[in-house]
Amino acid sequence: MKKLMMGAVIACLPFTANVYAQAQDGGTINVVVQPEPPSLMIGMYSNATTQQVGGNIFEGLMRYDKDLVPHPLLATSWENSEDGKTWTFHLKEGVVWHDGKPFTSADVVFSIDKLLRETNARLRTSLEFVESITAPDDYTVVFQLKQPFGPFIRLFEVGTTPMLPKHIYEGTDYKLNPANHHPIGTGPFVFKEWQKGSFIHLAKNENYHVQGLPHIDELYWHVIPDAASRSVAFETGKIDVLPGGTVENFDVPRLSGLDNVCVTTEGWEFFSPHAWLWLNNRQGPTADKRFRQAVMYAMDREFAKSVLWNDYGKIAKGPVGSKTTFFDESIPDYEYNPKKAKALLKEMGYDGTPVRLMAMPYGETWQRWTEVVKQNLEEVGIKTKIVSTDVAGWNQKIADWDYDISFTYLYQYGDPALGVSRTYLSSNIAKGSPWNNAEGYVNKQVDQWFNEAAVAFPDSKREELYSKIQHQLVEDVPVAWLMELEFPTIYNCKVQNLVDSAIGINDAFGTAWIKQ
Repeated sequence: MKKLMMGAVIACLPFTANVYAQAQDGGTINVVVQPEPPSLMIGMYSNATTQQVGGNIFEGLMRYDKDLVPHPLLATSWENSEDGKTWTFHLKEGVVWHDGKPFTSADVVFSIDKLLRETNARLRTSLEFVESITAPDDYTVVFQLKQPFGPFIRLFEVGTTPMLPKHIYEGTDYKLNPANHHPIGTGPFVFKEWQKGSFIHLAKNENYHVQGLPHIDELYWHVIPDAASRSVAFETGKIDVLPGGTVENFDVPRLSGLDNVCVTTEGWEFFSPHAWLWLNNRQGPTADKRFRQAVMYAMDREFAKSVLWNDYGKIAKGPVGSKTTFFDESIPDYEYNPKKAKALLKEMGYDGTPVRLMAMPYGETWQRWTEVVKQNLEEVGIKTKIVSTDVAGWNQKIADWDYDISFTYLYQYGDPALGVSRTYLSSNIAKGSPWNNAEGYVNKQVDQWFNEAAVAFPDSKREELYSKIQHQLVEDVPVAWLMELEFPTIYNCKVQNLVDSAIGINDAFGTAWIKQ
């Protein structure tokens, strides 16, 4: 067996109290959450804000540094067999849930093999490569793979595989369980109160399994619907941290220039957020590939990047982000070309049927972007009606396939097998989730390539297959790719060690502290 993480490594981990001998205990950190999450149950909801708050309540088996190297958390070490098919995880002993019950291997097996396999569309795609998950004792878990799966070791951050309490969820209707409203995790903070429309209050976990952590006594996530009010709250000191995307982009330069204000774009390494337009491949004009290609040519994405996003981010070339493994620079570009768009619409015989364009309910920047795209589409002759909704309504409409075109952004998780394939595999078409193949794209050849690429060896073979996939998807345009997003986090410099992992704010506050 090959030992991949030994106890000797733990002393140099970012999530260890003795690394920060100068850290001070006590105090409260106030953070904006925008928009208000539909739930904190991170195992069932993948909304960005659910992950931001829930990632400080729940935990995964490991954390990842900014180079995507895994480090122990609920698992202390792990090893892989020589044939790459058997992974054995050794769990930390003495960990308890927030209700005092012990955390054991039974929770791991239940979380991954039962609850998350049913509720997490992205993880379900990766679990297709897992033959069995067993627990030979209370602190050992064995994953038997059908065949080696290259990105397997990157599955265990809190947003992908949060550990959930078996004693709370087993035998219940997961979606209706009362614990969804009073989440119970193993993380550094415990849930105290949620006043809808106002704040979410988390408090220090006095029984946390990492000695000396957390340093912070209380954590308040404030719901402030108006963008201007969020900026004012930060300027006046009511708010200490503005996570990426919580203020409008046009306010970023001004806020960044204030005294005692720090800014970082770190903490997104694991996610590589990729924005696109869902295009319903099932019916209406969007079911025609030529229409979808016309949409790509119609959009002035450079304008959106420079004017709406202050040049944070870059134009997306296709389904795989430039920071994600196996990105192919050679795929053709869809430049801004209204003439080509019009020609494609004429070729397909587009009869002027109106399409619904659903905005992303995440603030004014997204609303403006929707208006820009509407103008771009109408300039080439596509009649467009904007549909607005709240977060819960947006989730529901995408999950029910009740849309024509809709904004979204999804995370890539460092490898196409983890964060890209889920959007295009026909086996991942299922009503009820806005995080799978919600556009209804079906291409059996692409399915085959994705399945082969996930387990191909060596990496050169994976690279070859992912190149084929990217070229085919760029031809088919299942979705209309927009931008690789970059979100600056703005915070009062008194908050120390805010971002020390590849998922940033989503698990930041267990190690953060306040400089008095």
